Amino acid sequence: MLSKSSNRTWQTFIIDGLWPDYNDGTWPACCSRSDFDVKKVFDPTTISSLMPLLVKYWPSLSCSSASLCHGGKEKHGTCSSPSVIDEYDYFSKTLNLYMRYNVTKVLDDAGFRATNADKYPLGEIVSTITKAFGAPPSLSCSHGAVEELYLCFTKDFKPRDCANGLSTAQDPLNSRKSCPTYIRIPEYTQLVTISADAELSTK
Repeated sequence: MLSKSSNRTWQTFIIDGLWPDYNDGTWPACCSRSDFDVKKVFDPTTISSLMPLLVKYWPSLSCSSASLCHGGKEKHGTCSSPSVIDEYDYFSKTLNLYMRYNVTKVLDDAGFRATNADKYPLGEIVSTITKAFGAPPSLSCSHGAVEELYLCFTKDFKPRDCANGLSTAQDPLNSRKSCPTYIRIPEYTQLVTISADAELSTK
């Protein structure tokens, strides 16, 4: 989501993952290879063309090389079949969703910008994203600032209501459990792994 590494400040949402779930608040992880790709083991060269975008928008992968991206695919991508067919498809679909549903642009266009000073109405942020994408997100906060923002999708990658299948703490209608009425969209001043997750319902 928003973080700062040792040499740059993040003022944009970043990717944490594309996670399949069971639409009940639980999710699979590290599925057997037969559930994902029976033809071959992971070949880092298959995603080499995506590396510039992965490094820029998915830094939580710590993908300084394509081989280091294996962990994200192994944990969540292996459970994404048949909606995602292989390693390249997993990473490219996630990047495509990130570009198509550009949370940073939507909020920026509405005047909600990353800053450590200003606070914005939680309800207006949720309604702005809902209006843009046709389904509400889920947010969690820490110390009055957005920490995670989830976008949820059906198996055919259409936006869906994150309240269906998420725990009460993740329900946007109950975001005040972790988010105050007015929240900050922060510029992080230290290295923090923050996420803007896309969840894929398996129902």
